[in-house]
Amino acid sequence: MTTKMAINAKDIFRNQHRLIRFLEQSNRLCSNQSLKAAQAAQLQQKSSADFEITASLDAQYTSAPEPIKHDKNLGHQFRASQISVRLAAPEQLQPKPDNDEELGFGRLFTDHMLKIYYHKSLGGWQRPEITPLENLVMHPAAKVLHYAVELFEGMKAYRGVDGKIRIFRPDMNMNRMNLAAQRSGLPTFEAKEFVQCLSRLLSIDSEWVPHTDTASLYIRPTLIGIDPTLGVASSDSALLYTILSPVGSYFKTGSSGAVSLLADPSYVRAWPGGVGNRKMGSNYAPTINVQKEAAAKGLQQVLWLYGEDHQLTEVGTMNIFMFYVNDQGEQELVTPPLSGLILPGITRDSILRMTRQWGKFKVSEATITMPMVCELLNQGRLLELFGAGTACVVSPVNRISYLGQDLYIPTMEQEKPVHELIRETLTDIQYGRVDHPWSVVID
Repeated sequence: MTTKMAINAKDIFRNQHRLIRFLEQSNRLCSNQSLKAAQAAQLQQKSSADFEITASLDAQYTSAPEPIKHDKNLGHQFRASQISVRLAAPEQLQPKPDNDEELGFGRLFTDHMLKIYYHKSLGGWQRPEITPLENLVMHPAAKVLHYAVELFEGMKAYRGVDGKIRIFRPDMNMNRMNLAAQRSGLPTFEAKEFVQCLSRLLSIDSEWVPHTDTASLYIRPTLIGIDPTLGVASSDSALLYTILSPVGSYFKTGSSGAVSLLADPSYVRAWPGGVGNRKMGSNYAPTINVQKEAAAKGLQQVLWLYGEDHQLTEVGTMNIFMFYVNDQGEQELVTPPLSGLILPGITRDSILRMTRQWGKFKVSEATITMPMVCELLNQGRLLELFGAGTACVVSPVNRISYLGQDLYIPTMEQEKPVHELIRETLTDIQYGRVDHPWSVVID
């Protein structure tokens, strides 16, 4: 085969790849139009909601995180303009799900991934590259394998009612990831450049974003230390990579749609001075066995407690919220403060800013204890308990197993539950039913 024939064959394969994507998109067009019509009708029905949500927010509700200060010896940064792309050949394409409505969580992956290497010996961050999804190759002494020098983020891409793809407050994820990198001795990066790289990846695998408002495309940026040396020390080489996965519901709930929890004070997730406020893999591995214990008791998740007064910290992988009637007879939404024990969730921050802007009830950050929960239940003042996070958005709680007793929470018994209003408002923003500065459109 001549060089010219080989080049033409390569072009044919690339065009075939694009043709496959075009045909898939065309096949879905009718169902997508039906989705838009149904969602528009739903939005019209909700026009008389209790709280009006607009794109105009005061500065105090939309402030961006402070820029990260990079180490002076970090070296040069990567630039999105330097990105290289190697598209998957037809035989490398991953099988797509038959039904977006029945997706699980994290079992399927898209055709491509983003990789950016860091090598201090080569001057810093290297050129970003998008490649077909492939296995990673690293030395068996890589620090990530021995000392858990690793961190990750969780984001989502949503296909809106207008067909556009959006991501939600990516600057918050980038800031949190950089803070975890600093805590791990890993290199930091320019947030805006990384978001642009992610946007390019999403545009290439855009047809993997589910055509429904009950599913989304999960984005998993990960940073690992790959220095091939033993010894607990900073890693002079690292890999920042991102994989994508179409996902549905994260939690298996009961028939009511709510989750039940195991609250066992003998287990602790985080402690003062630790890294409970950073998204590191080392925070999650020790929770798996406790989760198995909860499942063996017929419970869906673990409510993590801390201290002699049994403070509520997180529920599963989510932040926890309580809606109740306080001592002054006012309705109040409360969540534990950022004391270092809990993750500063993006959904958590969004709920606090959003509900404070509503001004319909008191919103606070304060310690919640299990004795407090029991007392409020006995007095009939505990209205709702729910978790919040990227994977689930909002997850109501209806039962807690605590010190040998079952506490039944009336979350699902409220006439107009606050958790449901919060969930609807956030998903309206994420799926583009409401124009909002938190929602970033991918070109």
